[in-house]
Amino acid sequence: MDRLDAMTVLLGVIEGGSLSAASRQLRMPLATVSRKVSELEAHLGAQLLTRTNRRIQLTEAGRSYVEAAREILARVDEAERVAAGEYSTVKGDLTMTAPIVFGRLHVLPVVVDFLKANPEVNMRLSLGDRLVNLIDDHIDVALRIGNLPDSNLIATKLGTIRRVVYGSPSYVARHGQPGHPHELADHDCITFEGLMSNRSWSFADERGEMATPIHSRLVVNTAEAAVDAAVAGLGLTRVLSYQAARAVADRLLVPLLEPFEHPALPVQLVYLPQGLVPMKLRAFVDFAALRLRAVLK
Repeated sequence: MDRLDAMTVLLGVIEGGSLSAASRQLRMPLATVSRKVSELEAHLGAQLLTRTNRRIQLTEAGRSYVEAAREILARVDEAERVAAGEYSTVKGDLTMTAPIVFGRLHVLPVVVDFLKANPEVNMRLSLGDRLVNLIDDHIDVALRIGNLPDSNLIATKLGTIRRVVYGSPSYVARHGQPGHPHELADHDCITFEGLMSNRSWSFADERGEMATPIHSRLVVNTAEAAVDAAVAGLGLTRVLSYQAARAVADRLLVPLLEPFEHPALPVQLVYLPQGLVPMKLRAFVDFAALRLRAVLK
């Protein structure tokens, strides 16, 4: 029995949540996945998984073994990368995640230039507004907007951005310009539900936080859609400043209620702490930071 192979299969079952998911992920027949797990349990003389019709759970012995298996496979992977030269030359595969709009407008051009400059590097860029787990989703580096919930991540600060309310000049001409957040109750609003509630928006002044009820005539799940609807004059929207930057530059939207906005949010490149950072990751973070800081000035 190849124990490293069996460990890989077991981790595939745990990460996928089922034998069939591991079979698809590993491109291995379901019967082979089941057999390898059973052989590993027989070799150890311990049950690692509890199988039911709906889910698979680790036993106590399984939890200890999986933790050790992850560390062992990570060390083997690191040893192979050292032997392949990833710690001395810029080469290998990188996976990155970034928010959709910022990623498309600003991160993708940086990635393209980096790959042109480093022909031995391949990258997977995943754009999404969902906060992903770097370990579970096998992410090497992420661009994060906002304060980090996990202080264990290594962070390189790029700059800051703010949430801002925007309206088209035509909408403001028809309905007037709100001078205080409480006046939003008299306006039609367009809410990007990935960023905030569709029932109230939060602001701040010298007295502290204030939650302002709003009427969402339209709720969308991307910032681009919210900006487009606001440009069309449907109502006021609230997005991150970079998401509306082009429309503001083209005078299609104007910022509103800026004195009542919260402090700016940090924009950072983050990655997991590791003993020796691969050259490909170090080179990309340095390359990207220089260019993205210029964008966020």
